[in-house]
Amino acid sequence: MNSLQFLEGSPRNLGAVTCGDGVNFAVFSKNAERVVLDLFDTPQDKQPSFSFEFDPVKNRTGSIWHVFVKGLSAGALYLYRVDGPYNPPQGHRFNFNKFLFDPYAKSFTSGSVFRSYNKQRALGLAGVENGRLSDLSDFPKCVVVDDSDFDWQGDKPLNYPLYKSVIYETHLKGYTASPTSGVRNPGTYKGFIEKIPYLKNLGITAVEFMPIFEFDEDENNNINPKTGEKLSNYWGYSSVGFFAPKTTYSSDRTPGGPVREFKELVREMHKAGLEVILDVVYNHTAEGNEQGYTFSFRGFENSVYYILPPGEKQYYMNFSGCGNTMNANHPVVTQFIIDSLRYWVMEMHVDGFRFDLASALCRDSAGALQMQAFLVNAIAEDPVLSNTKLIAEPWDCGGGYLVGGFPGGRWSEWNDRYRNDIRRFIRGDEGVVTAAATRIAGSSDLYNHDGRLTTASVNFITAHDGFTLNDLVSFNGKHNDENGENNRDGTDDNNCYNHGFEGITVNPKIEKLRLKKIKNYILCLMLSQGVPMMIAGDEFRRTQNGNNNAYCQDNEVSWINWNLAEKNEELVAFTRRIIQLRKNHQVFHRETFFSTKTPEIEWFDFTGKNPDWSNPSRFLAFMLDGSMCMNDDGKYDSDFYVAGNTDIYDVTITLPSPHKGKKWYLAADTSIEGNDCIAESGKEECIAEQKRYILPAGSFVVLMSK
Repeated sequence: MNSLQFLEGSPRNLGAVTCGDGVNFAVFSKNAERVVLDLFDTPQDKQPSFSFEFDPVKNRTGSIWHVFVKGLSAGALYLYRVDGPYNPPQGHRFNFNKFLFDPYAKSFTSGSVFRSYNKQRALGLAGVENGRLSDLSDFPKCVVVDDSDFDWQGDKPLNYPLYKSVIYETHLKGYTASPTSGVRNPGTYKGFIEKIPYLKNLGITAVEFMPIFEFDEDENNNINPKTGEKLSNYWGYSSVGFFAPKTTYSSDRTPGGPVREFKELVREMHKAGLEVILDVVYNHTAEGNEQGYTFSFRGFENSVYYILPPGEKQYYMNFSGCGNTMNANHPVVTQFIIDSLRYWVMEMHVDGFRFDLASALCRDSAGALQMQAFLVNAIAEDPVLSNTKLIAEPWDCGGGYLVGGFPGGRWSEWNDRYRNDIRRFIRGDEGVVTAAATRIAGSSDLYNHDGRLTTASVNFITAHDGFTLNDLVSFNGKHNDENGENNRDGTDDNNCYNHGFEGITVNPKIEKLRLKKIKNYILCLMLSQGVPMMIAGDEFRRTQNGNNNAYCQDNEVSWINWNLAEKNEELVAFTRRIIQLRKNHQVFHRETFFSTKTPEIEWFDFTGKNPDWSNPSRFLAFMLDGSMCMNDDGKYDSDFYVAGNTDIYDVTITLPSPHKGKKWYLAADTSIEGNDCIAESGKEECIAEQKRYILPAGSFVVLMSK
């Protein structure tokens, strides 16, 4: 460290930025009185090899503390300590005894998981105990990263039109963590690369990764009552580093290795034509409430980064359900979030983001919802992010339910109304056919305003939060018995049905019925207007054994069991073909809503007449006019007739006539067993002589005109 020179530095770019022959460090703290930069030689260093205290005259511009360290380079390791007023009722929680992570850190050393070290737990985090620095040998350090040190081979974000997207949500680690995955580096970015051919063959266009920002795996203190093992924070909705890919998801854990490996994953995904969407958590941090830990933000400027109750700033307003809420519309925090998003687009080449509990991002410093929230508008209008997909989970844990009305203009939304209405319709509930028709047609009641398109609705039947598709048709209630919460966690509103037996069964009649229902769900999802999203493994009946809140299960409960892909090969083939049907035909992925002035879509009852929407029917049918849509090959599309019979009785349908000179061909019928239930593209069977069609109970049929 004797060869290092500590110069004035620049406040221009926050974080640790390599520049020429050194590294510029810059951090924000408005009320700090002292800032110390601690440098380390190795990840196992027990204590800093050198500490530099910033000169508030030379090394401070406004509220930015900065220094240029000449002679330092990428791979350098560092932490901060910050001193200032400790006055919780005024919102200040400075503590010079705590080591802090840089909010802009781009990578972390592996160390231990963030809270497992006993001394760290006793202190709240590593710091000073009895006047002595604690042993930091097993404590993560921030890593200086040089983002120019990677060969992208000409790669750029793909930026497909959203209306052409088919999204596949998955947990990055859990996708390959099981020994059944057969990959060489299970549970890692590199391991996921080995599954790219499967994903490309399936036909999806984008993978939406559950959180891969650095997070604290060890924050869950619950014990599995069956095994006695400590549970984890498996899902990762508790960010520590908003610029850093998760270190333990990397096979290369050398300083900076996770960054390189994540970039390699994105590059290889793009080569295969697959987009990368990140599930991001900007609504709160891992620091928790007033009894929580000090990782970073609380120690740099607690009163700015968090929404604190006016007059009681020793507490935290909690719209996230996780102890705190980021003060997202404060200019400093807004800039932090924009900088993070830009980094993942510009330097990591990701194609889009899904924002967890996004309604919390619309709250002002007093916690009130703002329909003209600065942050969400700034994200939507940011020129760097102009082609980036933006998907909101439009609710939070404080009653901020904004489905159909999320502000910001071009945002898409997770549509839970679609999930609920389609689940109830396919389950066979009475009186939901009108709601189901509205959802299939793109949810115009929610989104056909202010110039929004059908792509405003991200349709889903299942997501990480809730039952898998197999469990939806196999259980009448949740079975979260291993979460350590006495089955109190997770929703009880599942709209599920076990079809006669709770859980796994070998009864062939029940199994046949369950498989058909799963096909119905997938078919309906892929042929609805809007953007379809499915979760990984639904295409081969992945199960969580009835657990609908597996946030803490870093084990076989959550991991993908790839043996099921071979066992349920028929369902995989069905999913692949129905995705291809959607992608091949523009009528299933329009951007604009159906017009009432032209017969772009016609609805029918089973007699072939216009339906009586007040009738509590369990039958729904519609015909799409292909002459109103042009496919990518420049030719007008086929007509399609889609019918669903969710009753317990078979029905004889009177078919409408296709356009003059065309005949009906059978594209899919979920009542048919085996692979014949859906035709390969171009091999559909002509049924031109049939004026009627028998559709068995609990089945869907798709006809196309040629």
